[in-house]
Amino acid sequence: MLRKIRITLAALCFTAITLLFLDFTGTLHLWFGWLAKIQFLPAVLAVNLVVVIALALLTLLFGRIYCSILCPLGVFQDIVSWLSARRKGKKARFHYTKEIKWLRYGLLAVFIVLLVAGLNSLAALLAPYSSYGRIAQNLFAPLYQWGNNVLAYFSERADSYAFVTKDVWLKSLPTFGIAVVTFVVVVALAWRSGRTYCNTVCPVGTVLGFLSRFAAFRPTIDASKCSTCRACEKNCKASCIEVGKDGKRIDYSRCVNCFNCLDSCKFGALKYRFAWGKSGRKTSAAQERDPSDIGRRAFLTGTAIALTGTLLHAQENPEDDGKKRDGGLADILPKQAPARSVPVTPFGSESIKKFFQRCTACQLCVSVCPNHVLRPSASLEHLMQPVMSFERGYCRPECVKCSEVCPTGAILKITPEEKTQWKVGVASVDYDLCIVNRDGVKCGNCARHCPVGAIRMVRKDPDSQNRLMIPTVNEERCIGCGACENLCPSRPISAITINGYEVHHTT
Repeated sequence: MLRKIRITLAALCFTAITLLFLDFTGTLHLWFGWLAKIQFLPAVLAVNLVVVIALALLTLLFGRIYCSILCPLGVFQDIVSWLSARRKGKKARFHYTKEIKWLRYGLLAVFIVLLVAGLNSLAALLAPYSSYGRIAQNLFAPLYQWGNNVLAYFSERADSYAFVTKDVWLKSLPTFGIAVVTFVVVVALAWRSGRTYCNTVCPVGTVLGFLSRFAAFRPTIDASKCSTCRACEKNCKASCIEVGKDGKRIDYSRCVNCFNCLDSCKFGALKYRFAWGKSGRKTSAAQERDPSDIGRRAFLTGTAIALTGTLLHAQENPEDDGKKRDGGLADILPKQAPARSVPVTPFGSESIKKFFQRCTACQLCVSVCPNHVLRPSASLEHLMQPVMSFERGYCRPECVKCSEVCPTGAILKITPEEKTQWKVGVASVDYDLCIVNRDGVKCGNCARHCPVGAIRMVRKDPDSQNRLMIPTVNEERCIGCGACENLCPSRPISAITINGYEVHHTT
């Protein structure tokens, strides 16, 4: 019964979280957005102590329920493992493996150091929620969108517009590559060995593993009823149950409470019960204490100190080919991103420093951006973390989708009215690229489409009768939305470039 309840809850949570990344309209966040905010790392970076404490208490009471129900990457591994078990003779294919302590705790130490140092883009390579977000946004979302476009194709031919065609494009090659590698590694490990990623690589699993060793409720083995058939060991996808002549052992730091062992035992020797104060890690009195356990308390204390430092750290404020670009019958080159002196981060992020310190690179904001403005950064310093770029669109004043879905507080929730007063960058004009100077034609596109009236056209030569006019930027009014850069007819580089502010401010 417990296993069925766990599977039902896990399926519901996994489906809802996946839909958050697939839903390009952003409407599902009204119902399921809280699931992203209760993920462990987003809660830590958001300094959401209520969620962090709740997850810690949940683990102390019931074990690693978070890993088996709430974590989307953990449930994804269960799905892969279940598919692998459909093969003939592969259902009971697991066996006990000894914990690789140096790798497990070494990766956790590296993860914490990266967080404390503010290198979240590197730490996100190991974070389970962020990893699954990149997989869903880069691999699953395009398939979902292509399916939507197929339905839109047939819908339009039936004089129905229930579906709208969605552009499918590669937002960042490095991020896509990382998502593919992560997907292959996770699938390979889960296909062969179940929850190996959770119990050896995942830093969140290691942190919760410290607490689950002392969980109030946990699976226990009744040695008097055990027939040493090893059915529980063969069905444990966490590879944490050992049944042999020397004793019966459950490594609670790796147990994810999948309850497979309970269903597999035909003799009633395994029970999920209140076991506080009882060891259960090693049930044989003949076994000696594992020497490698010495110093674990010191390591746990050090980890707690490092995590505290992370929480405090998160609170700190912080060439021309001769073609015409006149919009006529001539070929139009696609826009290219200019070299920005400072990256532009979304409206609602208070500063460059604070944004990148709190962002987990989960791609949730990228997936819901309707104007194709947000995309993962390709720079090594901020790899996979979203930045604004305006080759395909600009940040419309009425859109605040990204601020509604961010689970870490890297993008504060703002209203459209507040957004028009928020300055994230400023426009600058390269008059050598402006078609008024370069081609001697009238334009004014940037001034016509600026939503805040920050661009004004002035006479190119005040002392001449020439009526050509060039743009000037009122930096006090410019908010950095990118409309001018996006709609500038100059190709491949716009004559107007938005450069971000290190610290954002309001007008």
